[in-house]
Amino acid sequence: MRFVLFLLVLVISATAMADSLLGLPVLSIPDDNPQTEAKIALGRQLFNDKRLSADGAISCASCHQADKAFSDGLPLAKGINGQLGTRNTPAVQNAAYYQSQFLDGRAASLEQQALGPLLNPIEHGLKDPQAIIDILQNEPDYSAAFSRVFAIQSGELTVMHVQKAIASFERTLISGNSAFDRYHFAMEQTAISAGAVRGSRIFRRKGNCLTCHEISMKTALFTDNRFYNIGVGMRNIKPVIEAWKQAVRQHQPPDTSSWSDAQRAELGRYSVTGRLEDIGKFKTPILRNVALTAPYMHDGSLQTLEQVIDHYDKGGEGNEFVDAKIFPLHLTEQEKSDLVEFLKSLTSLD
Repeated sequence: MRFVLFLLVLVISATAMADSLLGLPVLSIPDDNPQTEAKIALGRQLFNDKRLSADGAISCASCHQADKAFSDGLPLAKGINGQLGTRNTPAVQNAAYYQSQFLDGRAASLEQQALGPLLNPIEHGLKDPQAIIDILQNEPDYSAAFSRVFAIQSGELTVMHVQKAIASFERTLISGNSAFDRYHFAMEQTAISAGAVRGSRIFRRKGNCLTCHEISMKTALFTDNRFYNIGVGMRNIKPVIEAWKQAVRQHQPPDTSSWSDAQRAELGRYSVTGRLEDIGKFKTPILRNVALTAPYMHDGSLQTLEQVIDHYDKGGEGNEFVDAKIFPLHLTEQEKSDLVEFLKSLTSLD
């Protein structure tokens, strides 16, 4: 019931929502895609519609579930016909604050991101943009809704309209006003436990978390919107990486034809930039509601917050591309426990 109420609260103007939630900055809305109630409602319908998949069984909401902060609780995303993807499903909640979308940042906005899952052969499996248009134009309810929202005539529907509607809905999936926010920004000293208070100090200092998961004077996004190799997953490409790196350094086209999809997925940010130093880098995630989004990391390899903290405590799994910001922390068991308590205080759905 609490999540139903939560969703009802979310579906209002994204800017107004950001204004009203403690700990969050005002959300920027693109000039060419202003928020309207009708557009948000249309985007919500698209987000939850399984007809927008090749087998009629997958919607955006299949992988982005409200009770899991719009993640899915699986190590790897599951698409049509039960196929597994190569990366963990990122939480959509507060994704409107990211400066780029997807774990490798390959899309610059929510609008650009919206079609990616629909056209992915493993996720929704639609063969091309026209397949999306064909589905929607054959549904009278959608034809009327798009005409009303975008002031277009029958036959004028494009995927741009689909992108804008979905993005508008996603901009309402905003979550703030956590116990931490009440403690830190509203000065409610009893809002979090003594352990969480100690954990907040670990987060800022010895734990080195604040370096990437930023907290400013008035707001806390818990991300710097940058990309890092934190020592996760690189073991999968260790057998094939040396010859590939040599080709890159010699400015030859690197051959990944013999690689598995899982191995290619480990290249991370490199697949976007083509820069050798970006191998294995992934975007810093927003930590709000992190207690609801297990398992963790881009490959879903860590099941609990305790395992995540242990990973950082030991300085990650060594590889030559690990960022200099990742190093052994030497946390005590009490410090680890306190840090977990702090992370739990970032939950907004309690």
